[in-house]
Amino acid sequence: MGDEQATRASGNGQAASDALTCLVTGASGYIGGRLVPELLDAGHRVRCLVRTPRKVRDHPWADRVEIVQGDVTDAESVARAMDGVDVAYYLVHALGSGRGFERTDRDAARIFGEQARRAGVRRLVYLGGLTPAGVPESCLSPHLRSRAEVGRILLDSGVPTAFLRAAVIIGSGSVSFEMLRYLTERLPVMVTPRWVRTRIQPIAVGDVLRILVGCAGLPPEVNRAFDIGGPEVLTYRDMMRRYAVVAHLPRRLILSVPVLTPRLSSHWIGLVTPVPASLARPLTESLRHEVVCRDRDIERYVPSPPGHPIGFDRAVALALQRVREAQVTTRWSSAAVPGAPSDPLPTDPDWAGGSLYTDVRELDADVAPDALWQVIESIGGENGWYSFPLAWAVRGWIDRLVGGVGLRRGRRDARRLRAGDSLDFWRVEEIERGRLLRLRAEMRLPGLAWLEMRVDGDAGGPVRYRQRALFHPRGLLGHLYWWSVSPFHAVVFGGMARNIARAAARDQGERRAEHSRAATADGAAAPGPGTAPGPGTASGPAVPPEDS
Repeated sequence: MGDEQATRASGNGQAASDALTCLVTGASGYIGGRLVPELLDAGHRVRCLVRTPRKVRDHPWADRVEIVQGDVTDAESVARAMDGVDVAYYLVHALGSGRGFERTDRDAARIFGEQARRAGVRRLVYLGGLTPAGVPESCLSPHLRSRAEVGRILLDSGVPTAFLRAAVIIGSGSVSFEMLRYLTERLPVMVTPRWVRTRIQPIAVGDVLRILVGCAGLPPEVNRAFDIGGPEVLTYRDMMRRYAVVAHLPRRLILSVPVLTPRLSSHWIGLVTPVPASLARPLTESLRHEVVCRDRDIERYVPSPPGHPIGFDRAVALALQRVREAQVTTRWSSAAVPGAPSDPLPTDPDWAGGSLYTDVRELDADVAPDALWQVIESIGGENGWYSFPLAWAVRGWIDRLVGGVGLRRGRRDARRLRAGDSLDFWRVEEIERGRLLRLRAEMRLPGLAWLEMRVDGDAGGPVRYRQRALFHPRGLLGHLYWWSVSPFHAVVFGGMARNIARAAARDQGERRAEHSRAATADGAAAPGPGTAPGPGTASGPAVPPEDS
């Protein structure tokens, strides 16, 4: 079973007459993308409110849900999405929207609560952060403070609300798990900040999903916050050491020092893990205080089935199994990271009068279209970018030093991409399988950038590879940036085009050679005329493979 296995409990497996219409916000994010199929499997109808429908288009559940395009900050689109809804899940936050994210969170929560009340929604469910006991909100990190404020706004909305408060969520692809995994695996000896001694109550993502689904069936009089956590209270030091045991790593030596502030810690994490400093900072700030459940009241309404809540070691083992099997359905990077651009490539070729720099490369490829596409779709991550690896590595390090995501995010799946996937410091903006891959840059740039790779032609005619890099500069600095890097484009982008075509030709040749060898082997193994039938043929008894 995977790390998000959620034994069907209270609120699951309803008869058709008990099915509810559930609205899920944040369906393209880490939790939302996993909650949708759980609700569907529980027999509910699901509607997703998303800003960019194409980001959920390629999910396995996309054809089983209703998609409404909109934004939680837009009252009209929220009202449209709320129509006929029984339960609405609020799984978004504005952490990546800039310094004013607390105000954006506040406004969005008010809109969501007001529209839910007007639409007659019976229940709101919100997943926020676990706050420390006895610590004034003014002393909390902006991240935790905003989460707590959103919870209060929804509780006061007039719609019965379940405000679930969780600390560290352990699951394949979660930002907390990835941070823990990379720190532990890459650093056998660690000099760590004081917060590694802070007590935390982690929870497995499977239990989070189970409780979220169960909350759909809460009685109407329930309007309160619930602390949710796993069965153990650990320090971050404990978590790193136990991760090492589960992952069969040598014992880690962990030394804590008092001088690493959250800001310094976030840059340190940004250098060692795929998590950028801009995202690591609110996480490390949240770990300054003890985050332990003060109650287990959720058990009265959503009781845990046998084997739940899942213990830390088991949660880590399940998450690692998913990583090894390349079955990570959503990742922390499924949602946009702080500071990343989100503007789609405009359809206006003249950019409404603005500047647009392009670098176009085209060449004929003596390969089948599907062979060329396989190379294109597998680009990035462990496979690299097919040109000047040092230049890509340097660009990735520069991006991380200025607070960007760098190249370490890799890929969700080693072979297949879907719209919305993160791909190193790119995001898949559009994919037309077999024909077009368009990536939008999420590196720190003085402008907006895209990279397109296209296959033209079919199996019955010539195949042409087309590659286009586009850059829309922001101010004078953007123009200077383009002209400073354009001399390297012949090496980077020209080399990429040539090497992609060569890799496709090489892979196609290897597959043909392999098929030829297999055909030759089958021919040699086939019995000739007059050959007596052997074991397993029509005239002889079948022999089990382990005995043959």
